[in-house]
Amino acid sequence: MKKIVFFIGITLLISCENRSLVSDKNVIIHIQPFDDFSKSDLQMVAECLRTIYPTIVVNPSIPIPQSARNISRTRYRADSLIHILSRQTHEGHLTIGLTNQDISITKNGVADWGVMGLGFCPGKSCVASTFRLSKKNKLEQLHKVAIHELGHTEGLPHCLEKSCFMRDAEGKNPTNEETEFCKRCKKKLINKGWLLK
Repeated sequence: MKKIVFFIGITLLISCENRSLVSDKNVIIHIQPFDDFSKSDLQMVAECLRTIYPTIVVNPSIPIPQSARNISRTRYRADSLIHILSRQTHEGHLTIGLTNQDISITKNGVADWGVMGLGFCPGKSCVASTFRLSKKNKLEQLHKVAIHELGHTEGLPHCLEKSCFMRDAEGKNPTNEETEFCKRCKKKLINKGWLLK
């Protein structure tokens, strides 16, 4: 429990009492764990997301689709996982898939560019992976990746501010430098019903 309180405190300044201010336009965000994702990590992510968004639902875990594996079968295609998740996501809902597997996209002429997460902007689904995160503070970084990808599904592009959760990773892991959503990104998410202070 101490880890959860500490984790939330250092990543976001949150007021859970603002739940009464949430409008009727909120979507329901589903957390979809794949069966390789640990229950303890899932609980931590769910608790953190619930502090900043009013309607979080944790789905039962499902097998990670083998149809999403790349040609060499070494990674899972993040875009394929998103398409699969989107097909099971109803209107008015968003889904974030969580996995420990290495995920990739095609970028900069590289067929399998490894990524921490991916979300279409806007979209119905996104995915985040622990594979490329630091073991030392994996869950803190995962939370930041998760809200970054959810931000994309809500229509936020990458942000130029280096401390903003929406900055472009540019092939690296800058999550330790990210401290909060910038004012512009925060305003947009608050208008979407996010509980940000």
